[in-house]
Amino acid sequence: IKSWYDKDNYKQTRSFPKYTIQRGDDFSWKPTPPDYMEGIEPHWNKIRTLVIDSSNQFVIKPPPLFSLNKESKFYKDLMEVYEIGNNLSDEQKEIASFWDCNPYVSHHKGHAMFATKKITPGGHWIGITSIATRKAKSSFEDTINAYANVSIALFDAFISCWDEKWRTLVVRPETLINEHYDEEWLPLLQTPPFPEYTSGHSVISRAAAVTLTKIYGDNFSFVDTTEIAYGLPERSYKSFIHASEEAAISRLYGGIHYMMAITEGVSQGQKVGSYIASRLQTKKTSDRLLTLNTTNGEKKP
Repeated sequence: IKSWYDKDNYKQTRSFPKYTIQRGDDFSWKPTPPDYMEGIEPHWNKIRTLVIDSSNQFVIKPPPLFSLNKESKFYKDLMEVYEIGNNLSDEQKEIASFWDCNPYVSHHKGHAMFATKKITPGGHWIGITSIATRKAKSSFEDTINAYANVSIALFDAFISCWDEKWRTLVVRPETLINEHYDEEWLPLLQTPPFPEYTSGHSVISRAAAVTLTKIYGDNFSFVDTTEIAYGLPERSYKSFIHASEEAAISRLYGGIHYMMAITEGVSQGQKVGSYIASRLQTKKTSDRLLTLNTTNGEKKP
């Protein structure tokens, strides 16, 4: 295993050049407040995938053409973020905060700066996997099987999403709203330091939900207590897909994604998740198939 993962290209990408900001280009991504951090992992699409055949196997349709014309699709999506952000209900704020999953939120007080560290988006879905295995009273082997499937789906979904992000380089809503419409506007959530399209939460949540649905079924209701450790109340869901849909729309409420990135992100995650669910074969799956194919004591592969 060590010999195999030593060739996944991770070490090599550590020394690859950083992203160079495109000056004089309104559409291309630029670092965002408050820290204006450099873009995270611009070469993540070069990491070897586990099940999908390449980082760009599931390229979705491109984002709408950049335009601030009031009749354009892009402008309407931008204004949707601005208007929703200015009129959030308590429920929308709760949903955005519950799915924030930002592992590094910075705070500035005068000359002092400190960070609040939370769970990651992938970590949240590993938490949901833990909840599901306990509710289903899964055996040790079934639990390991669930963790393996979800972990692999998250891994490949992130690579697929980051391939899209750093190819299209779509600017964040906060940047355009501050530059062209309202310099005082702030999204509810802190904007993460990488391009906008597609929404990472939308992609990885759908991929994980499809994987868990394959294992535990369509109508597996559960109470998500993952965020209690981070000071947030539990939330209830009718299914894994229901949870993934809320995770996706939370990014619009948070003011950090356009609806186009959410819609196409869900589509991208569905494709990645379905592909993995149909092709990934763990030892647990192999044993089950072997049992089903056994006739008169003779094992048939």
